[in-house]
Amino acid sequence: MSKKATNLGEGNIKKLLLRLAAPAIVAQIVNVLYNIVDRIFIGRMPSGEIAMAGVGIAFPIIMIISAFSALIGMGGAPLAAIKMGENNNDKAEEIMSNSFSMLVILSIILTIVFLIFKEPILWKFGASNGTIGFAKDYLTIYLMGTLFVLIAIGMNPFINTQGFTKMGMITVVIGAIINIILDPIFIFGLNLGVKGAAIATVMSQCVSAIWVVFFLFGKKSIIKIRKKYLVPNKKVILSIIALGVSPFIMQSTESLVLISMNNKLQAYGSDLAVGAMTIMSSIMQIIFLPLTGLTQGAQPIISYNFGAKKIERVKKTFKLLISCCITYTIIMWGSLMLFPEVFVSIFNKNPELLKITSWSIKIYFAGMGIFGAQIACQQTFLALGQAKSSLMLALLRKIVLLIPLIFILPLFIQDKLFAVLLAEPIADITATMITVITFTMFYKKTLSKTCSEECRSSCVQN
Repeated sequence: MSKKATNLGEGNIKKLLLRLAAPAIVAQIVNVLYNIVDRIFIGRMPSGEIAMAGVGIAFPIIMIISAFSALIGMGGAPLAAIKMGENNNDKAEEIMSNSFSMLVILSIILTIVFLIFKEPILWKFGASNGTIGFAKDYLTIYLMGTLFVLIAIGMNPFINTQGFTKMGMITVVIGAIINIILDPIFIFGLNLGVKGAAIATVMSQCVSAIWVVFFLFGKKSIIKIRKKYLVPNKKVILSIIALGVSPFIMQSTESLVLISMNNKLQAYGSDLAVGAMTIMSSIMQIIFLPLTGLTQGAQPIISYNFGAKKIERVKKTFKLLISCCITYTIIMWGSLMLFPEVFVSIFNKNPELLKITSWSIKIYFAGMGIFGAQIACQQTFLALGQAKSSLMLALLRKIVLLIPLIFILPLFIQDKLFAVLLAEPIADITATMITVITFTMFYKKTLSKTCSEECRSSCVQN
């Protein structure tokens, strides 16, 4: 076994997590810029608040596309890491190669479907006469780069899961820097507006995708994309989807949440309220993507050591992960409650938009302080290969709780805007409590079973 892979099962957990998570966190912080820099520049255009609302209407479709990259990437990468921990790199390569093929196939299907049906979908998602033009302009160009988006986002976890988190960070940094440079040139210099923002995003994702492919086909990668495994194997694909369906639902249902929110905010408020939601969803990305980086750093350690049956290392990694996650979300919650205007002014300084968004933040993010526990438990389920449990919890927060509450609460609360926003913290707090209880039960059961198997194996060898 390679030295890089073996190191995941050795050494100090804190130092190892820091070494793996630091580049991933930096990558996700840069990825924040990648995802929101368009909205920052668009918000400074003439009529920027309406243009930003238009992009916000298109954003659920973008999230659905990203969700398919998570379906394959976050489903395949932990499985590959587990196989590496079992010293079965050939199977890991089959998993990765099948994942690459599926991302290409999905990108073709998604591009065709959304190009054909984009306008009726945007109207259903809450577009108005003022925002539909901006939404169509941005989305049409973005869809032409679907292949690059899926490859860049979906295959990068296979770089991180091998321990090459710095290389994974570079994938994101390259694209983000190109996007940040090109955005003002295309939006303002060439006067292309939201079309320019979309062109800059597609070009930057293209470069990131090329970088990922060259690495995973190259000599430095421990496991490589192999031509002999590019034809999808039904059994392998189903195992990838079974594990990836949880992060897929987590991301795709986020788009359903935005659709529901945008529709109700449009009904009870205006384009300005939809613009406020666009800003809040951007702030959520700013806050939670670094947490994604932390869990990405922990995932290879947990998956590898679980595969290698080193249970104490799994336990130590999880304890460190959950303590870091909770501490971070408490700090960010306090910052949002005390200084909401600072976060809003990043995107737009329109007095009306600043006022409604600052008020909305204090309601929408009220339950965020304990949400770090939800993320840590959810991602550890994935790292342990517990697809069914992870799926159940992914469905709980958004499908069972949040989306119904968005429609139910306004029936009982006079202030309709307040009622729609209140659905988020109620769902967050309830889901976190249930997730922690469920995880505690399943976590102990899964690790105890693995420990018993390890003991029996040792007895047989002796």
